[in-house]
Amino acid sequence: MASGFFALLDDIATVMDDVAVMSKVAAKKTAGILGDDLAVNAEKASGFVTDRELPVLWAITKGSFLNKLIILPFAFLLSAFLPTAVTVILVLGGLYLAFEGAEKIYEYFFPHEHFTKVTAVEDLTTEEVMAAEKVKVKSAILTDFILSVEIVIIALGTVVEKPISTQIAVVSIIAILATVGVYGLVALIVRMDEFGVRLINLNEQENSFSDKVGRVLVSALPKIIKSMTVIGTIALLLVSGGIFAHNIEFFHHLLESWPSIIKEFLIGLAVGFVVLVLINLVKKIFSKKEH
Repeated sequence: MASGFFALLDDIATVMDDVAVMSKVAAKKTAGILGDDLAVNAEKASGFVTDRELPVLWAITKGSFLNKLIILPFAFLLSAFLPTAVTVILVLGGLYLAFEGAEKIYEYFFPHEHFTKVTAVEDLTTEEVMAAEKVKVKSAILTDFILSVEIVIIALGTVVEKPISTQIAVVSIIAILATVGVYGLVALIVRMDEFGVRLINLNEQENSFSDKVGRVLVSALPKIIKSMTVIGTIALLLVSGGIFAHNIEFFHHLLESWPSIIKEFLIGLAVGFVVLVLINLVKKIFSKKEH
């Protein structure tokens, strides 16, 4: 009886160790998309009235948890009954990531004019501010849903050959860490300038140490968001290139002597621009038909 009990404990320890190892592997695989997720959400969570930033971020965080509660069961069902679908969705997600990365690079070199109606917050009523806030929250949650699908599928792709119990444990851990980690960092980032202002107003002395630190924090916020966008774009291409290199035979044997990081970046970049060209051609064809 005792030996059976200790054998059970040994099995549990082995499973937990396996889950821990695979969670680290999955975390590395999803790190790239998490960088983009962080940049996107930091941008979407900023621009609100100061005292509404954290409540808005909490609303988006709850929406993110709900997104993952919806996505995870479908992902596990596919893995259990149609595992090849996971690879197909993974490659389709890679195409989307590559397209998104290539589009950002194209937009940087050939920017398009975006016509948006700008209205000062002071000119809006409380009801109008709250309505605009709800629209931005819904938009952020929708974006999070797309990114969450990618994170879950990429994580699932690393453990698709493991037992379903290991898959559930690993992917659930990654989903929770992604949500808590990303939105925790976003909260710190969007409140950075507010904390800087408080440091500046801490005392009446001019050019004190707190003033200097406060000014650094205030001026650093837009630079951090911009740098995360650049890092996120590179990460998108690396993640997508890695998906193609590991799941498509042609890309797997392409540039075999090259360092994997360069190979995956170039593959992601090339596929991304091909998809970008195709999508732009389709848009032009449909726009001509409409006219």
